[in-house]
Amino acid sequence: MTERGQGQVSREQDRLQLDASSVRWEGDALVIEIVERDKRLGIPWRRAVRGTVTVRPEALNARSFALDPEGRHVWHCIAPRARIEVEMEKPDLCWTGAAYFDSNRGEESLEEGFRIWHWSRAHHGKEASVCYEGVRRNGSHFASALKFDRHGTPEDVDLPLVAPLPNTLWQMERKTRGDRGHASVIRTWEDAPFYARSTLSTRLFGQEVVAVQESLDLDRFASPIVQFMLPYRMPRRT
Repeated sequence: MTERGQGQVSREQDRLQLDASSVRWEGDALVIEIVERDKRLGIPWRRAVRGTVTVRPEALNARSFALDPEGRHVWHCIAPRARIEVEMEKPDLCWTGAAYFDSNRGEESLEEGFRIWHWSRAHHGKEASVCYEGVRRNGSHFASALKFDRHGTPEDVDLPLVAPLPNTLWQMERKTRGDRGHASVIRTWEDAPFYARSTLSTRLFGQEVVAVQESLDLDRFASPIVQFMLPYRMPRRT
């Protein structure tokens, strides 16, 4: 929730410290300690956000994937399936459910390497699938679909048909994949000028599923107007 300067960030093999917040492995669980304050337009004060999120992988995947021929950008689906336990103090909320987590790393910023990014994931019983596609900064396209078995082992599979989705209120273009080229939006969770996250109802690889979908417009993200607006939504502590 807060951009940190180099002096407030440290990393070890099994721990990432972000000022008072941290992400660390404890045995087979990933524990996320959140000690933050939010910042919203029109509200002069910042409210405390504190709590613990515990992610317990049900399957782990050791394979990473390069998203460009030079290998400058690498995506790693660490746990295609997991369980999550959320215990927040402020606000007073708690729940458990199905989860997933992945990681991106690169030798340059995302906006230097890409223009558009669409991604979705779904659980199929004990298995999971991920579809991702986009346009690189040089204009070339990339697209791939993966299925992960119950042990987390990935398999490249044929991409389902393109399933267009309605634009968001910010007129963000979004799309996904579906067996019949169709998907419907259950709920849009995040609607920003350059990013949208939604829950979808679709059919993938022969099964009716609920999928999580993201769209990212990095041309919009890099625009001076959006860069000017970002500190009002995400505080910066340098």
